[in-house]
Amino acid sequence: MKNKTLSAVALATLTLTLAACNNKQAGGADSTLVIQQSADILTLDPGTTYDTSSGQIVENMYETLVGYKGSDITKVEPVLATEWQEGQGGKEYRFTLRDGVKFHTGNDLTCADAEYTFRRNLVTNTADSGNWFLSESLLGTASNAKDDTSVTWAKISSAVRCDGDTLVFTLPAVDPAFLTKLAYIGQGVVDSRHAKEIGEWDGTEATWKDWVGKDILGGELNKQPSGTGAYKLVNRDANAISLTAFDGYWGEDKPKIKNVILQKVPEEAARVQAFLKGDADFIEVPRAIISTQLQGKPGVAVLDDLTNTTAAGFSMNQKIEAGSGMIGSGKLDGKGVPTDFFKDADVRRGFVASFDVPTYIEQVQEGKGNPRNFLLPDSFPGYDSNLEAAKFDPELAKAAFQRAWGGQVWQNGFTISVSYRAGAQTQQTAMELLKKNIESLNPKFKVNIVGKEWSELISSKNVPKEAMVMTAWAPDYADPDNFVSTFYSSTGYYAPRINAQDAQIDGWIKEARGTTDAARRDELYAQIAKRALDEAYYIIMPAQPGVFPYRDTIKGVSADTFNPMIAFTSGTYWKNLSKE
Repeated sequence: MKNKTLSAVALATLTLTLAACNNKQAGGADSTLVIQQSADILTLDPGTTYDTSSGQIVENMYETLVGYKGSDITKVEPVLATEWQEGQGGKEYRFTLRDGVKFHTGNDLTCADAEYTFRRNLVTNTADSGNWFLSESLLGTASNAKDDTSVTWAKISSAVRCDGDTLVFTLPAVDPAFLTKLAYIGQGVVDSRHAKEIGEWDGTEATWKDWVGKDILGGELNKQPSGTGAYKLVNRDANAISLTAFDGYWGEDKPKIKNVILQKVPEEAARVQAFLKGDADFIEVPRAIISTQLQGKPGVAVLDDLTNTTAAGFSMNQKIEAGSGMIGSGKLDGKGVPTDFFKDADVRRGFVASFDVPTYIEQVQEGKGNPRNFLLPDSFPGYDSNLEAAKFDPELAKAAFQRAWGGQVWQNGFTISVSYRAGAQTQQTAMELLKKNIESLNPKFKVNIVGKEWSELISSKNVPKEAMVMTAWAPDYADPDNFVSTFYSSTGYYAPRINAQDAQIDGWIKEARGTTDAARRDELYAQIAKRALDEAYYIIMPAQPGVFPYRDTIKGVSADTFNPMIAFTSGTYWKNLSKE
């Protein structure tokens, strides 16, 4: 709703422009990097950072023990640690920390800070953070002490401890992904002295139970962050966050850009206008806008064909909640489907063979990308490129539906409702393609498409009611287990939600998690991929190469420097960017 003065977006843009002008006057024409996006920043506390929007800021304010080496997601290198040793057959890690590192408060980095950080993450572990996979490695469970009584202070304090100035991790079992988990920005080392002073957990056994599973998203460390990163917080309000280069930064690569302003601008058109005028250096826009409105315009540069590390597919719920409204009559009578409709693998195979991947790639991805055979990015270890992806094949789909439910599906027909996130044009298009192809096979087949709010789709009480939705995952750490367990394990994230259980796959996943033999892990993941493809657990979406626009005055952006595990758009840290 507009008012007589300025709309919220206009006011926000004016505020941004004034801030940018002030910074230019203070530090020169190259002193400010301006970023515009639609999403909120949920938190500045690394201990509960679990979204890309927050992560892009936190990763520039805080640092981890190790990080990815350049653009390589398969290798880690020292950051706040200088070296480490493995012991006890891979169940102990000893880290030597870097000397001469200061936090934004001026406090010195010590082993006590790292010990506090990891213990705090284990104590406060909630579904709002990525601490579940740290807990899995160090405590043998993804749950916190409220949900799993085996979690005790003795376990936490012995799993992470300082031996003099050396940080020691003790694992209950070998975890081949442990080092890459430490590279996740959620494990950024916090200033423990500062945290305690502002009212965060005091780090003691006496109070730890008071902080178990506590919501720290909007806590004091979110309001007053203090990391060792190249940038520190200056100001934050509902529409913008401003940061400035930290003069005491220890790294050899000192920040070249003095100030960074990240602006929330909900309207896509406003972001595009600001970008074309040169008032924003990076903006959030989809591929279609880049190609139709930005590509080739003066001052605009585009980086395309970037490594994609997200996996997505349509899930098929094998036990849909009765009375959900998505299954019509609840019977296989042409007016609905039974709750276990997708329990029959031939139903799933029919849906999979009905999805026209080539047309989707052409229409939605502008011809970019390739079909996938597994819900694992093809850029990750463990992806078997020799396995042929599922094909769009109406005859194969017809044969599968004719077999399904002993012939009843083909004879009686069905009516089912499937959901997509309202406003997600790519999801809607995919659903429409699927609907068209399935309904063309048999006039008795009916697929209804329903747009729903994202909050409704992901609500735990609503998940069992959905027959089919888009499921997607971006990696927390660069290891295939983060995807394979998530999608295919009966104790993972998605499989329980679609009531899919496969004992054979569970066994292979367990073996892959417990060995450091890379070749054997690759073999196991190839076996899982083939069986999952045969059983048609998901309609797998094709890989979609990344693309983003940026102002051509920005230097340091390239395919060679892009690392998909870094949250910021350019796949690089702000300190490595500069402006002409």
